[in-house]
Order: sequence, then C-alpha cells, then structure tokens
Amino acid sequence: MAFVSFDFGEYCIRLASSLAEYTQILLFLPKREAGPYMQLLGSSVDLQMFDKPRLRQPLKQVQMVAQLVRQIRDFGPDVIHLQAGHLWFNWALSMLGNYPLVITVHDVSRHVGDVESRKTPGWVFDRAYYRARERIVHSPQVKNLLLQRLGIPSQTVHVIPHILIGDEASSGHVQEEEHLILFFGRLWEYKGLEYLIRAEPLITARVPQARIAIAGQGQDFDHYRRMMVHPERFIVYNEYVSNEKRAELFRRASVVVLPYIEASQSGVIPIAYRFGKPVVATTVGGLPDMVDHGRTGYLVPPRDTKALAEALVLLLQDEELRRQFGKNGRRKINLECAPELVARKTQAVYHQAMAEHIDQ
Repeated sequence: MAFVSFDFGEYCIRLASSLAEYTQILLFLPKREAGPYMQLLGSSVDLQMFDKPRLRQPLKQVQMVAQLVRQIRDFGPDVIHLQAGHLWFNWALSMLGNYPLVITVHDVSRHVGDVESRKTPGWVFDRAYYRARERIVHSPQVKNLLLQRLGIPSQTVHVIPHILIGDEASSGHVQEEEHLILFFGRLWEYKGLEYLIRAEPLITARVPQARIAIAGQGQDFDHYRRMMVHPERFIVYNEYVSNEKRAELFRRASVVVLPYIEASQSGVIPIAYRFGKPVVATTVGGLPDMVDHGRTGYLVPPRDTKALAEALVLLLQDEELRRQFGKNGRRKINLECAPELVARKTQAVYHQAMAEHIDQ
C-alpha cells in the first residue's frame, strides 16, 4: 500500500506503523512533517521523505509531483491511500492509472478564518474525492456533510476513529497546575478563541486562581490581546509548539477547552484524553461524537460565553470530578482509538477497494 500525505505527520506515522502489521507500507511524507516523529516510525515501514515546496513555486511543485508519481508506479501498490490531498498532486492522480484510491477526508469544506485552506479551491479536493473508490472520515457528522456535498453512495464512506496521538512519556516530570485551562491548536477564527477570552472574567470571578494558557500559531495575536480584560491571567505561546512543549502543556493543564464555532473533528481531544484531561467543547461538527457529556467532559453551545464559563468553573472547582472525567477519557481513547483497532478497520476499507477493482 502506498500511503501519501502532505500534512498530519504524527497521525500518518502512527497509522502507517500500525498498518504495517498487516501489509507492506510505502509512506510518503514531507521532511518537515516526518522529522519530529521519526522515533514513532515502525521498523517495517518504508518511509520516503520529500521536500514540500510552497504552492507558488510551480516548477518545484511539478518536480515533486513527478517524483512521487514515478516512485508510486515503481512500487506498484494494490491500493493508494491519500490523506485529504494537495493542489498539485491531485491534478496528477490520473497519471497513476487505475490503482484503487482511498482518501481520508479530514475537512469537507473550509473553516471560517482558516487562511491556509483558502490557498486550494474546494473543487480540487472534490475532484479527488469523486475519483476515490472508498472514503474514510472520522465522525458521522463529517460523513453526512460529505454525502450531501458529493451525492456519492453512503456505503463508500467509512467512519473510522481518529487514531490515538500524543506521547504520555514526554515531559513526565511536569506536574499538573491546579486551575490551568489549556487552549491548544491553530489560531484561526473558527476555533472560537475570542469566546474563551470573553469568558475569562466570568471564570476568574468565581475561580480567582484560574489561568488560561493559549498555545499555537495562526492569526496576528494582537487582535485577541485587545479583547483581554485581564491580560495577566493569560499565558500565551503564539508560536510553533514542539512535541516536548505540547506534552508539557497538556501535563500542566487541569482542563482542555475547545470553544469552536465550527469543526469537522479534532486532534486535540484525543491528546487531552491521552493525558487524562477533561474536555469542555462546543456542540459543533464531530465534537459531540468525541466528548461524552457528563463523563469525559462537557458540551456547550457555540458562542455562549456564559455556558462555556459555567462548564469550566464546574471542573476547576471539583478536583475529584476532573480526575474521574480524565480517567473516563483515557479509557475511551484507549478503547475507541487504539492503533491496532484503527488499523484493522482501515485495512478492511483497503480490501473493499481492491475487491471492487477486481470486479470491474
């Protein structure tokens, strides 16, 4: 199987390493995506790293795509598994002949304020989604959106959980800080950070010790800083966050918050559960499928600062409840998103794609 991705380094390496228990894997990843996670790579995975040029470098893009196509053809896979796709590579799919194609659809449409996604027109991804024999999504909500958008047969879209990510062994010496709320991830408008910032006075009025850590790259942070009533109650890491720093932040946090105003699914929630942290998230996209309300965290309406503050305060004021929710989350992720389980389900999709190919 040829596994091709231009993003999602940790996700791809963990999934490919688990799939290698069942089949021969040739994994294609950009160097900067693979580099931080090489220690996670299974010994039986054949990793081919490549340079990923900027989209505005057409000659380098053509050279990259030509190299990938040549290597895939030389390998002669039974199946090609593509993660979401890429502006230039998607145009070259026809050059790969009639190999059965499986695509994992991470986002059906652009998120509000996500500047990166604007660089590739939606129809470029749709073209690849139509070409695929089978599609994988990570939540029922994303499946429904994909079916509505493309009008494809329901049986060709498979809901498989997001594989478990995060490394509990990292930063093992770091202790949890009581009353620390963590917002982690890209700082785009759809993540709803402004509603967390507006909720801060409601939170600290009842839990004066509360602090909010914000970690990630994205928009100019001055826009958010101007919203802060009490800037001293925020700890800001507006930068690229390394794996080691990520582990430290999740260990330090008491609660992880996702105040999104829209979403497909989230890689943040599996990490929170991996570290045994309760989650407060909004009822958008696939997040309700990932958070068991009243067991692993709380779900609140989007843009509702009062409800968001109330849920966070409930957890900040009750250490025993936080511990129990954290245990429930860890149990949930280990059962539902275990690498071997995700790999078996993914392998079943490959077999279905191959069976259809033989029948034609």
